[in-house]
Amino acid sequence: MTIALMWEARALPGRGPDLLAWARAQPLVPEPARRETLTAPEDRVLVITWWHAAPDTELPELPEPGPDLIGRAVHRWRFETVE
Repeated sequence: MTIALMWEARALPGRGPDLLAWARAQPLVPEPARRETLTAPEDRVLVITWWHAAPDTELPELPEPGPDLIGRAVHRWRFETVE
């Protein structure tokens, strides 16, 4: 089964490039099968990781950035493939 984890954060005004650099530098151990980083207006950063794992597997996620980077708590979602 494939699990997709989505991590989304909104940077403080003007800190979008810093949040993007921070997110890209965060290691995940073990590494996911795939990792994609996206940006959106209002200094938002989205990281999606794909894992080949059972539905109840605990998987590594990006941590919460420091309060000097984000304007609100990180949003996280977990999705499973539909067979």
